[in-house]
Amino acid sequence: MVRCALMVAAAQNGVIGVDNKLPWHLPEDLKYFRKVTMSKPIIMGRATFDSIGRPLPGRKNIVVTRNTEWNYPGVTVVYDLESAHRVASAQAEIDGVDEYVVIGGAKIYAQAMAQTSRIYFTEVRANVFGDARFDMPNMEDWHEVSRKDFAASETNPYPYSFVTYDRHR
Repeated sequence: MVRCALMVAAAQNGVIGVDNKLPWHLPEDLKYFRKVTMSKPIIMGRATFDSIGRPLPGRKNIVVTRNTEWNYPGVTVVYDLESAHRVASAQAEIDGVDEYVVIGGAKIYAQAMAQTSRIYFTEVRANVFGDARFDMPNMEDWHEVSRKDFAASETNPYPYSFVTYDRHR
């Protein structure tokens, strides 16, 4: 069975973005993102795609938009999240991977939570200004399966943790 996972980086105050950009520059988080998502189908909203500016290589890029006129080379366009789940699940089976990954933004995360059974969470230990937020689900339904903590450094200005949560079944 193919799992739906979320991949999100959020500050302590829940902020995940400002003006359709990341509110921080954490090179190690970008490497972690690439490692976790490589070879897996990824689902994102159109604004998230616009912020990236291109399809991410090595992954099937599925973009959810209400605009039936929108398209982009190398992207599979769908018009609702249910269709995105179907396409991503089928592609994961074809590719022989056990999950597909929802990568944002805030509205897509909120809509996908009901289907999600794993969260790859980068806990950024800072409070930052932003206009997009991620609300953690009720943690009674989840358990932490791994955690790696990192101190701030010259290239990564905030302390952060990579945490994986699985939903109780």
